[in-house]
Parts: sequence; C-alpha cells; structure tokens
Amino acid sequence: MTHPHVPRLLATTALAGAVALFGACASTPPPSSELAVSTAAVAHAAGAGAPEGAPAELRSARDKLARAQAASSSGDQDLARRLALEATAEAQLAEALTEAVRARKAAAELTEADRVLREEMARKARTPQ
Repeated sequence: MTHPHVPRLLATTALAGAVALFGACASTPPPSSELAVSTAAVAHAAGAGAPEGAPAELRSARDKLARAQAASSSGDQDLARRLALEATAEAQLAEALTEAVRARKAAAELTEADRVLREEMARKARTPQ
C-alpha cells in the first residue's frame, strides 16, 4: 500500500521541476526597441554628415550596432542590449561632433566676413569723396 503523502510529494516535485524547467527556458527578451533606436541613430548621424565630421565615432557606432545584432541573433540579449545602447551613444556623439565642426566652420566664415567688411569700411573711410 502506498503512503498517503506520496502522491502529493510526487505532484509537488513534478511542479517544482516544471517551474525550474520553464524558468531555465525563459530568457531575457530581445532588445528590439534598443536595436531600432540604435539603427535610427546611426542612420541619422550618417545622414547628418558624420562620415565626414566624425568618421571614427560613426564607424564605432556601426560596429557596435552590428555586434549588437549578432549578439541578439545568437541569444545573448543582455550583451545585445548593452551594445545597442553603446551604439546609440556613439552615433549621438558622432552627430554632435559633426555639428561642432559645422559650428566652428560657420564661426570662422563669419569672422572672415567681418574682417573683410571692416577692411572695406576702413578703405572707404580713407578714400576722399
């Protein structure tokens, strides 16, 4: 005759095993939104002139994005998420550096235009009317 607690013990053990099995199968979800944001950030930086203004930073962003996509495909979602976030930051840095280069060029052009205008005004002031 079977002990009265054996069926309950077997059921509890089976339930615990199933929970452990499902817990082991459950993994971090793919970082879909992070990958999408990173892809958009890299594309935006490239469109904003980063290939010329900040090529090293853009290259790094593209590399990290590719590595993030590969990590996600191979199931390493935590690494994929981290690399996607880093790629986004690199792309934003590339875009900011590109804007800084543009701003410095614009400032230099304004300084030169101001210098030429002042010289022209000084020349006209010296010329008799």
